[in-house]
Amino acid sequence: MSPVKTQVLDSIDAVRLWRRAASVAGERVGFVPTMGALHEGHLSLMRAARKECDRVIASIFVNPLQFAPHEDFGKYPRTFDRDLELMSQEGVDAVFFPNEKEMYPEGREGVTRVMPPTELADCLEGHFRPGFFVGVATVVAKLFNIVLPEAAFFGEKDYQQLLVVKRMVHDLNLPIQVTPVATVRENDGLALSSRNVYLSDAERKVAPLLNRTLNFVKDSAQSGQLSLEAALEKGRNDLLALEGVELQYLEARHGETFLPATQFELPTVILLAAKLKSVRLIDNVVAR
Repeated sequence: MSPVKTQVLDSIDAVRLWRRAASVAGERVGFVPTMGALHEGHLSLMRAARKECDRVIASIFVNPLQFAPHEDFGKYPRTFDRDLELMSQEGVDAVFFPNEKEMYPEGREGVTRVMPPTELADCLEGHFRPGFFVGVATVVAKLFNIVLPEAAFFGEKDYQQLLVVKRMVHDLNLPIQVTPVATVRENDGLALSSRNVYLSDAERKVAPLLNRTLNFVKDSAQSGQLSLEAALEKGRNDLLALEGVELQYLEARHGETFLPATQFELPTVILLAAKLKSVRLIDNVVAR
């Protein structure tokens, strides 16, 4: 893809003018919502959108509604100039780059919120980050209504988030195709994340063991070498034995309903979250 000059749109009105021009031209619009600090995982979403759509728009907004008071909203990396250069290289036509007042003009506290089903949003990530998926669903719904894309692209690395968005689109009858894109990894298996930059050298050496454990659980259960519960138990014990690793969860869920999986059947997703000192990482593998 030849580089383009990505147009920066900092207001809802500007996005709607841009969107109207695409509609008049009969162009299919693909949308990639992000919080910035772009890496190869984000760029893979933009390439997928570029391949399937006539025009591509991204957004960069660090959404305060999905951060708890003790989380890293203040120090979340903000690298807009670099992000803009990367988007231009990937042929992204426009980026919506609002400030908080543009998104929450009456203030974030009193904003109408989208409440995903509790059975999907209150477990795993929702348990350890209460209110997280309400914040995600609310901002994504707002962004969808601002951009009005035909298709939106989300990474499978945030698997539970992907299912929350898909369920919201289904339940609210939004005419948007939600397209999942495979997780992008380093050569040693570590899933790309904007938070990886916080890892110390020692933590970076340990981090790939998260993905190796996920693959061990999947392969052991899928091959029948171990029952699913036995494979999970061994994976948990292996991670708990690592110095500096605080395991929050290692669980198996049905890949579509997200109900707890008690025996291995396709599709099954194995998910984990762990803290390496102060850096919290999530990952998953899917058996289809």
